[in-house]
Amino acid sequence: MSTLDATRAELALLVLYLNKAESRDKICRAIQYGSKFLSDGQPGTAQNVDKSTSLARKVFRLFKFVNDLHGLISPTPQGTPLPLILLGKSKNALLSTFLFLDQFVWLGRSGIYQDKERTDLIGRISLFCWMGSSVCSTLVELGELGRLSASMKKIEKELKNSNKYDNEQYSAKLKISNERTLSLIKAGLDIVVAVGLLQLLPKKVTPRVTGAFGFVTSLISCYQLLPAQAKSKTT
Repeated sequence: MSTLDATRAELALLVLYLNKAESRDKICRAIQYGSKFLSDGQPGTAQNVDKSTSLARKVFRLFKFVNDLHGLISPTPQGTPLPLILLGKSKNALLSTFLFLDQFVWLGRSGIYQDKERTDLIGRISLFCWMGSSVCSTLVELGELGRLSASMKKIEKELKNSNKYDNEQYSAKLKISNERTLSLIKAGLDIVVAVGLLQLLPKKVTPRVTGAFGFVTSLISCYQLLPAQAKSKTT
């Protein structure tokens, strides 16, 4: 493949990536939390960027609650343990509620809805829902990783002296395990971000800590949304 063809292929992947509303939202999220880290809660340009980007992101999320509402009523994969099913459905319900309430926060912050006190209350309730969904996500990923670990050990025993990495089934499960580990890290860090936004531990989880953790989880989200071809080049 010529250099020009390779460039075209890479640009095509970039266009595909940026055409996703979710990708643009996560890029804006990285800008938002990066600005929060720089401002450390102090007035100035960085804080203005943080607030304006946060408001702009709410437009990307309009009616997005339908996605998790669909996940809530969709059937789960056969063989999934009941506790993981309940945690997964709780995550969908909480995230859907967060996104639904976030629309009213946008109405208030944009000046369409005039009751500031109620807007702040709705915003706080929505953040608690998001924190709850992140806790559920963390527990789901821990449970699924445990199941994957058990099945991978079973394959290792069956293979005995063979190279386990040459086995397609083992390699596939290892790939899923790596993806779930990344999701676990993201969900765990997002709990800290939620604690910071809610100011539950203001002395420990400062705006700078919130911004740092939020920036990292944003980068993880951006990576997770990369097309498969682009991911293969980064590993």
